Amino acid sequence: MGPLRQCSRSTCQRRAVATLTYVYADSTAVVGPLATYAEPHTYDLCSPHAEGLTVPRGWEILRLALPDAAPDHHPDDLVALVEAVREAAAEPEPTTPGRRDARTPMEVPAGVAGAAPRHLRILREP
Repeated sequence: MGPLRQCSRSTCQRRAVATLTYVYADSTAVVGPLATYAEPHTYDLCSPHAEGLTVPRGWEILRLALPDAAPDHHPDDLVALVEAVREAAAEPEPTTPGRRDARTPMEVPAGVAGAAPRHLRILREP
């Protein structure tokens, strides 16, 4: 488990619970649950800053439901994570050439038309 992330607002020392993303093409700000990974061009916000966020005139704000409480971590969570990683490593490779497992992230080469930037991950849904 990584360190707890802090609110991106200057001088705020509270724990982040939400992620703010701007969609400039649509003049929209999206506030939702804390993203799994800290990504460039997103902002982690504490609850008061997420709730009090305002946007410029002409912009819309889309608020996704935030969790009521922070997830409760138990020491056994780390053991369960280690066991899951071991099980995944023990699974045999797919035998069909060229076929990818639906859970495997797909790398998109840079420079391909319509390709996502390298810091984005594409996960196929099962």
